[in-house]
Amino acid sequence: MRDVTSTMDDVRHVLANWPLPPEGGWTADDLDLLPQDGPQGELDLFKRVELVDGALVLMSPQKLFHESVIIGLRNALRAQAPERFSAVSQMDIKIASRQRPCPDVLVVDTAATTDWNRTAFTPREVHLVIEVVSPESEHRDNHVKPRIYAEAGIEHFWIVKDEDSRPVIHTYELDEAVASYVCTGIHRDHLKVSVPFPIDIEFDTLH
Repeated sequence: MRDVTSTMDDVRHVLANWPLPPEGGWTADDLDLLPQDGPQGELDLFKRVELVDGALVLMSPQKLFHESVIIGLRNALRAQAPERFSAVSQMDIKIASRQRPCPDVLVVDTAATTDWNRTAFTPREVHLVIEVVSPESEHRDNHVKPRIYAEAGIEHFWIVKDEDSRPVIHTYELDEAVASYVCTGIHRDHLKVSVPFPIDIEFDTLH
């Protein structure tokens, strides 16, 4: 196990040229070395950060709609999941050295949740990822992240959009032959699907 001095040296090295990336670019392991606050004392600068195609993405403050849908979906999935599945929110997936996205909600193997010191899951442990679209994340959520998740072999992907402050959920399933997602439905007011396990959600319960 690394000692505290070694860890602090690693953090200083990673942030030595901030805001430029460290030599060789950002890696998935670098995110475990970032403090919550920025190198100049910026409060919560690194509180929510992800690595997408090698670029460090600092996520903006979320709207109440975004937060409510995340919590509502996580709780609904937890209540309905069989024992071998667990639902978590805003945890990273360490996909590759340049890919460490942080989905809004994930369904993972329960066996992968026993270590409370974990900061990320592997794609093999993840069965469903959900992204709740915000204005600043619209392009990433609609185009960039589905490609990353599909190429990683994650079976199911949902994207939640805000239509007049009402959630609309688009569900997708992986076509392994082409490593791409196929839309399986667009759900308003109510969602009922059979994969990755039987799920039945009334959207009124998400607020």
